[in-house]
Amino acid sequence: MWLKPEEVLLKNALKLWLMERSNDYFVLQRRRGYGEEGGGGLTGLLVGTLDSVLDSTAKVAPFRILHQTPDSQVYLSIACGANREEITKHWDWLEQNIMKTLSVFDSNEDITNFVQGKIRGLIAEEGKHSFAKEDDPEKFREALLKFEKSFGLPEQEKLVTYYSCSYWKGRVPCQGWLYLSTNFLSFYSFLLGSEIKLIISWDAVSKLEKTSNVILTESIHVCSQGEDYYFSMFLHTNQTYLLMEQLANYAVRRLFDKETFDNDPILDDPLQITKRGLENRAHSEQFNAFFRLPKEETLKEVHECFLWIPFSHFNTHGKMCISENYICFASQDGSLCSVIIPLREVLAVDKTDDSSKSVIISIKGKTAFRFSEVKDSEQLVAKLRLKCGTASSQCDISTEVAITSDSTGPSENFEVQSLTCQKECSKTVSTEALMTVFHPQNLETLNSKMLKEKMKEQSWNILFSECGRGVTMFRTKKTRDLVVRGIPETLRGELWMLFSGAVNDMATNPGYYAEMVEKSLGTCNLATEEIERDLRRSLPEHPAFQSDTGISALRRVLTAYAYRNPKIGYCQAMNILTSVLLLYAKEEEAFWLLVAVCERMLPDYFNRRIIGALVDQAVFEELIRDHLPQLTEHMTDMTFFSSVSLSWFLTLFISVLPIESAVNVVDCFFYDGIKAILQLGLAILDYNLDKLLECKDDAEAVTALNRFFDNVTNKDSPLPSSVQQGSNESDEKSSHMKVDITDLIRESNEKYGNIRYEDIYSMRCRNRLYVIQTLEETTKQNVLRVVSQDVKLNLHELDELYVIFKKELFLSCYWCMSCPVLKHHDPSLPYLEQYQIDCQQFRVLYHLLSPWAHSANKDSLALWTFRLLDENSDCLINFKEFSSAIDIMYNGSFTEKLKLLFKLHIPPAYTEVKSKDSSKGDELSMEELLYFSQLHVSKATNENESNSGKSSPEKGKGKIDIQAYLSQWQDELLKKEENIKDLPRMNQSQFIQFSKTLYNLFHEDPEEEALYQAIAVVTSLLLRMEEVGRKLHSPTSSAKAVSGIVCVSGGPNERKTEIHLEKNPSSLREEPQWSFAFEQILASLLNEPAVVRFFEKPIDLKAKLENAKTSQLRSRAKM
Repeated sequence: MWLKPEEVLLKNALKLWLMERSNDYFVLQRRRGYGEEGGGGLTGLLVGTLDSVLDSTAKVAPFRILHQTPDSQVYLSIACGANREEITKHWDWLEQNIMKTLSVFDSNEDITNFVQGKIRGLIAEEGKHSFAKEDDPEKFREALLKFEKSFGLPEQEKLVTYYSCSYWKGRVPCQGWLYLSTNFLSFYSFLLGSEIKLIISWDAVSKLEKTSNVILTESIHVCSQGEDYYFSMFLHTNQTYLLMEQLANYAVRRLFDKETFDNDPILDDPLQITKRGLENRAHSEQFNAFFRLPKEETLKEVHECFLWIPFSHFNTHGKMCISENYICFASQDGSLCSVIIPLREVLAVDKTDDSSKSVIISIKGKTAFRFSEVKDSEQLVAKLRLKCGTASSQCDISTEVAITSDSTGPSENFEVQSLTCQKECSKTVSTEALMTVFHPQNLETLNSKMLKEKMKEQSWNILFSECGRGVTMFRTKKTRDLVVRGIPETLRGELWMLFSGAVNDMATNPGYYAEMVEKSLGTCNLATEEIERDLRRSLPEHPAFQSDTGISALRRVLTAYAYRNPKIGYCQAMNILTSVLLLYAKEEEAFWLLVAVCERMLPDYFNRRIIGALVDQAVFEELIRDHLPQLTEHMTDMTFFSSVSLSWFLTLFISVLPIESAVNVVDCFFYDGIKAILQLGLAILDYNLDKLLECKDDAEAVTALNRFFDNVTNKDSPLPSSVQQGSNESDEKSSHMKVDITDLIRESNEKYGNIRYEDIYSMRCRNRLYVIQTLEETTKQNVLRVVSQDVKLNLHELDELYVIFKKELFLSCYWCMSCPVLKHHDPSLPYLEQYQIDCQQFRVLYHLLSPWAHSANKDSLALWTFRLLDENSDCLINFKEFSSAIDIMYNGSFTEKLKLLFKLHIPPAYTEVKSKDSSKGDELSMEELLYFSQLHVSKATNENESNSGKSSPEKGKGKIDIQAYLSQWQDELLKKEENIKDLPRMNQSQFIQFSKTLYNLFHEDPEEEALYQAIAVVTSLLLRMEEVGRKLHSPTSSAKAVSGIVCVSGGPNERKTEIHLEKNPSSLREEPQWSFAFEQILASLLNEPAVVRFFEKPIDLKAKLENAKTSQLRSRAKM
C-alpha cells in the first residue's frame, strides 16, 4: 500500500533491511528474516518479534519502497507490501508513471515535492473507498490493512479501533495488538517465532469486566464459551473497556434481542459504527437517563460554566448540556442542583456586554437563567437563537417587555389546543385523578394527619416560590429531602409527571392519547384478553377499582398503551402499576407516566422475557455482594435474592407493601429512578440482616421478609383507614415492631445514597450480557433435551452441532442488516422455532458437515434435502429437522440411509435442477438455490395456505386451539411409524437421477470399480424385472428402448448408461413409463456387498464437527 511519505535514516535501517532493487530515485528493500530459508535464523526471529510489538504496519511489512535523491542520507518511505507481488506492482507503477517525468525537474527539492504530492494523491484516491474515518486516517489505514491481513475476515467487517496491549497466556504476557470490530474482538501477537491469533465473536461473550490482582494491576477480563481471556497494559483502560462493552451489547441486542434493536434506528447499519459514534451514543444515553428526556434526544454540546442560583445568591459550577430540544444543567460542586429548560419554553437568548461571558435565557413566566464563564458564548447564543427561532432583545427593558407580553401567548395557545382535544374525548376519557373523586379532602375534619399533610404542602409551596414551578424548576438537595418525606397527595400527579419527564412527552404530543383510545376501541387480541382478565385483580380492595369509573379508565390506558407499543403489548404487573398511577394522575397523565416507565425508566422490563428486570436483579445481587458481604457468605445460593426481589422490581414494591407506603416508594422512584429501588432493597435486607442470618432455608427467609412488609406503615398517610392496608392489623395481634416507610427510605438514602448513576449504568451493561447468554443457554438445553429423544447423536455431538447451526445463522446476519432470517428470530416463540435457517445457510452447513458433500452434485443434494425437511413450506428449517438429517447420514442403518436418498429423488423434495451457467457444472448460484427451494410454494397456493392453516394452531384467529394441537401431535406420532410400503414409486427420470447420485457418491472410493459394477448389475436387474412385469400386463407393448438400455448397462462402461439415458429422453417418453418401488431397489442393493459396506462403514463425526468449527468463518470470508 502507498504510505504518507516519512523520513527514514538509511544508515540505521541497513541492519534490518536488505536491498532488492534500486534506481536513481527509488529503492526496493526486503526485511531481514523474511523470504529466507529457515526464517532467517535468530535475526529473523528477533526482527519478527520487533515488528509485532512496534506500532506502524510500515515498519512491519516485509517489503518497502523508499524515495531517494542523489547525495542525500535522508530517504522517504512511500510504499510497503505484505508480499513480493504487491510491492512489485507498486514498483512497476513508479517506473512506468513517475520515472520519465522526474528527469524534467532541475532541483532535487522539486523532485521530492512532486513525488510526495503524487503519493498523497494516490492515498486520497484509495481513501474514498476505505472505511478509515478516524482521528488519524493514515495510522488507522495501516492498522486496517494489518487487521485484514492477519485475520482474513470478509472485507465488510468494519474495524472500529485498535489498541496495543498484552494478552496473558497463563502467567506469560504476550505483547501485541487488540482489534475491535463490529462483530469480533481479535488479538494478534508474534513473539520469537510464536504466533498468537485470537478471534472472539461479541455474541459469544458472556462476561466482560475490569479486574485487578497482584500480577495484573488493571486488566480486562473476557469470558467466552467457558474460556477466560485477560488483556492488560492499555494506555486508557476505561476508554477501551467502555468501547468493548458497547460493541458487545450492540451485537447481543442485534442478534438476540430484536425487540429493542428494531426501535433503534442509529444501529441499523453496522458500517456506520465508529469509535467516536459509539462514545457519543454512550454519552447521549447517560444524558437522557439522568435528565429523563425522550429517547430521541442526542447530546450535541457540553459547556463548562456557572449557573446563578437566585435563592442561594451564588454561582454553582457545572456543565450545560444541549440536545435538539433541551438545555440542561447539572452542578458538579456537590450542591446537587439541576435544571431542564425545554426550548419550547424559551422566549429570548441574550449575551451580556461585560467580560463575564454570560448567556441569559429568558423563558415563559418572567424567569431568566444566567450562565456565566461560557466558552465561545457568542457562538452559543447565535446557535441557541437559531434553534429557538427567537429574536435577540436590544436591551434589558425590552426583554422584560418581551417576556411579559409573550408569556401568556404560547402557553394559552397550548392550553386551548389541549382543551379542544379533551372536549373531543371527554365522553370517553376521565379528566380527574381517581383519588380526588373517591377521597376528596374534607377541610372541616382536620385531624393531625391532615394537618401534617397541609404542612407538607406548605413546604412544597415555599420551595416553588424559591425554585420555580413546572418543568423549568431548580432541582436541589432540598427537593430530594422533600421527596424522601413523601409528596403530598394533591401534588403527587403533577410532580410524578415532572420528575419522570412524562410532562415533556405530553406537551409535545397534544391529543395523542385521545387518538390512541379511539383507535384501540373495540380491538380484540391476546393483549386485550389478558387486560380484561387482570382488570379486577388491580388493587381490588380500593373503592376506585370496585366501580366502573376506575375499571374503565384502567382498561382505556392499558389498551391504548398496548396499541401504541405492540412489541410490549401488555405484561402482568403493568395493571398494578397503572392503577396506582390513575389514583394520583389524570387519565392522560397516567398514560404518559406508563410510557415513561415502560420505555425509559425500566427498559425491557415489560416484555415476554423481562430481560430488564433480570438485569436489574443481577445488579442487585452485585450490590449485595459489595454492601452486605456477611449475607452473601451465609446464603449458599444467590438466586434466592433474584426470586424474592422480582416482584419488588416489576411493581416498584406496590405488590408487597401496603398501598399507603408503596406510593412513597413510587415518589422516590420517579425522582431517582432505579437507584431508589436498589437502595431500598439493600436497606430492607440490612434491616432484616440478623433474622436472615438465622434462617436455615429459603422458605424461612421469605416468611421473615413477608412479615416485615406486613409491618411497614405510613403514619402520616391521610388515606381513610378503609383504604389503608397496613393499618388493618391491630397492634396487639402483631408482636413485631412497626417500621415507618419514611424512616426506611431516609435510612436507604443515608446508607446507600453514594451509589452513583454511572455505576448502575455500567453494571446494567455488564450484567445484560450475562443475563442474555444465560437465557440463550436455557434455550439451547431445552432444544437439546427435545431433539435428543429422536436422534442417535450423543449430547456432546448435539451440543457442538447446535453451536455450528446457530453460528451459521449469525454469520449470515453479521454483514447483512436486511437479513430476512433476523426477522424470524422471535424469543417469544417455542424454543425450537427461535432459530431457523434458510436454504443458502443450509447449503453451507451441508458442505461443511455432510459425509456426502464430496459428491459432484452436492448443491442439488443440499437443495433436495432442504426441501424434504421443509415440511411446512415456509422455506425455513429448525434445528430438530436439521439434526434429524445429519443423524441419518452418520448413524442411520443401510435401510435408513437408502430411504433418505430415495426420498430426495421423489417429490416433494425432488425438482429438476439445471444451472443457467453451464461452465459451473452442477454448482448453483444463490439466486438459483433460493428459486428452486421456493418452487413448491408457487404451486397451488390456496391449497398450501389451507394446509398451513390446519397444521399451525397458532396462525389465524389469535386464539390457541387445543384440539388442533392434539391432532398435530397425533399426526407427528403416526409420521414416526412411516412404513416403507407407503413410499410412492420412483419414475424413470427420477431413477436415472438416483443412479447418477450413487455414481457421484462412489467416486474416488477405494472400492470405486466394484461399486460401479454393483450399480450396473442392480440397474440391469431392475429394468429386466420391470420389462417382465410390463409384458405380463400388456404383451403388445414394445420393449426395444428398455432392452437397449439393459444391454448398455450390463456392459463394463457404466458411464455410457447415463449418456444414453440423458441423450434420448424423448424416446423414453414415447414408450410407456416404468417405475420402481423402494422395496425393489432396497432388495436389489442388499445383494451387493460393496454397496452395503459403503453405506455401513463408520464415519468420524467428531473430526467433522471440529473441522467445521474451524473452517466455518474461513468459508464465509471466501464467499
